[in-house]
Amino acid sequence: MSPTLAEIEDARQAIASAAIRTPLVRLNLDDAPAEIYLKLENLQPIGSFKLRGAANAIAHLSPEQLRRGVFTASAGNMAQGVAWIARRLGIPCTVIAPDSAPETKVRAVERLGGRVIKVPFERWWRTFQERAYPGLDGAFVHAFDDPYVMAGNGTIGLEILEDLPDVDAVVIGWGGGGLTCGIASALRTLKPACRIYAAEVATGAPLAPSLAAGAPQVVEYTPSFVDGIGSKTVFPQMLERAQQLIDGALVASLDEIAAAVRLMAERNRVIAEGAGACSVACALAGRAGRGKVVCVVSGGNIDLGKFCAVVSGEGY
Repeated sequence: MSPTLAEIEDARQAIASAAIRTPLVRLNLDDAPAEIYLKLENLQPIGSFKLRGAANAIAHLSPEQLRRGVFTASAGNMAQGVAWIARRLGIPCTVIAPDSAPETKVRAVERLGGRVIKVPFERWWRTFQERAYPGLDGAFVHAFDDPYVMAGNGTIGLEILEDLPDVDAVVIGWGGGGLTCGIASALRTLKPACRIYAAEVATGAPLAPSLAAGAPQVVEYTPSFVDGIGSKTVFPQMLERAQQLIDGALVASLDEIAAAVRLMAERNRVIAEGAGACSVACALAGRAGRGKVVCVVSGGNIDLGKFCAVVSGEGY
């Protein structure tokens, strides 16, 4: 099930003391193919939208569950969200991370007091599926396939419509699908005519072929500087939600995403990680159509050395 509007409204109250209301700003580019706006989730306290879902999910745990602590499987941003909330509550937090996780995100989790266990990609993915890991008995906070997480993410949709009621399209990076499906749940209820697109990176874009085939497809995945999104396949239940909620999946190349990172830094002084720039790359290429297009800049947690290489054009 996707979150209801009532559940998203309830989430807004539950996360009010943790997540901030982020600004919606116009991209400073006169010759863009659309009137592009940036929803700046990179300005959250942890530098990512993930704080919203983590805060709402943990707010619904019982006192007994909280005493045992929490754990999650994450490449970095959800890990920081869960660790940030856990530190506020004074409870243990463990993160199962893929061995390809960027060190800047691993260090951020550790600074927040979280314990990080690195595992091979396949074992990491299995943790999502099993919602368990040997030796851990705390409450598992799923990074995307959780109604409370999606409801927390859906609060972004409420804010977009309040700030730009006449929005024509919204483009949202697709990792596991929790951000897209959460926002889309709010938009489909309040503004059904709004076009909603998931944005994928070409180095790991399973949603587009899965939507076309009507069933989860497996694609080749290549790690890149776009580390917050991209995978080999989609969860069946997330695909089912996407089929009901979105208008399609758009795919951007690494070069297009790097160009979007540079453009946002140059024109709006915004630091975005690759996953956060993917939606902007798709809109800049005209794939989201014309009119008023909101791009969700999902995060800004990029290693500064890598960021400098991308914006200088030295490579990535």
